[in-house]
Amino acid sequence: MKKLYAISGVTGMTGNELVRQILVDESTDHILGFDNFYASSIETVFDHIQDERFEFFEYDLNNKEQMQDFEDRVKELSPSYDEVIYINCAAVVHTEHFYHVYETFETNVEGMNEFLQQAIRVGAHKYINCSTSEVYSMNSWNDNGGVKENDYLTISVAEHSQRTSYATGKLLTEFFMKDAVDKGKIKGCSIRFANVYSKDERYPKHIIPFIINSFRDNGKVVLLENSRKNKRTFLNNYDSCSAVLALTNTESALDGTVYNVATDEEISIIDLAKLCAKKMHIEDPKIEFEGFRTADPERRLLSTEKIRTRTGWRPQVDLEKGLNECIENYLLEKN
Repeated sequence: MKKLYAISGVTGMTGNELVRQILVDESTDHILGFDNFYASSIETVFDHIQDERFEFFEYDLNNKEQMQDFEDRVKELSPSYDEVIYINCAAVVHTEHFYHVYETFETNVEGMNEFLQQAIRVGAHKYINCSTSEVYSMNSWNDNGGVKENDYLTISVAEHSQRTSYATGKLLTEFFMKDAVDKGKIKGCSIRFANVYSKDERYPKHIIPFIINSFRDNGKVVLLENSRKNKRTFLNNYDSCSAVLALTNTESALDGTVYNVATDEEISIIDLAKLCAKKMHIEDPKIEFEGFRTADPERRLLSTEKIRTRTGWRPQVDLEKGLNECIENYLLEKN
């Protein structure tokens, strides 16, 4: 079966890895992808930029003329393919942007819905909405295998922190997704990713590359005061993308609901910093603390029973392997 993929945010951390996993050697699939390089670079897809199966557009999700041109191209190609699949990876994701209410709303909420409506107009078969585990806010863990997708939320509000505007916006997109599926307009689902990291992150602001680059460049790392208590699980972007594709290949799972995608390897932020330092052969790592983030849960532990049961997906890259790859790659950049 030949598939045509339309991917927003295609040079970002999720999008560029999807390109690699879709365009394997024998694949007859085709990708139409776009990005505005808000937090990425064309370099992330250099290995496939000359591939005839991949068409890249330097477009902005919020630019109506560019999105119309992209829609026209999908319509032009779609008759030659058995299935058209939309994957929305575009998002304002770095923590520093979580507080920018209007900026995150325009891209993460309005942009997602416009891309969904485009998918419906062109007659796409499936739509994957990349959401976030941030929606769990202050109720991000339990002692019974982690929070499940249908657990009630205890969410921080504006009285606590503007940071949660990002989470509530992403939560709203899950309602758009469910509504479209319930009304029979398209098949699809939403994915709540845990803390995703990559060895190829262009702007290393997520915690793992931040720690590695801080030790590399400054000989120390400065963490938030929250890090004295915080614990997290970390999901390699190879596994986050394999989960996306596992869902696209499991039609029965595309019921408009939500899927957690995570690992169960929980580690404290302090221990993570010490582990990175050890792997970098730093015997006595200097760790300092400065600043505090409100509405930040001490733990985030998700149950992945639902996606495992319905699709058979399992994470393949454990933290040991993922950190080794990150350290090797970021140290190589310095040389």
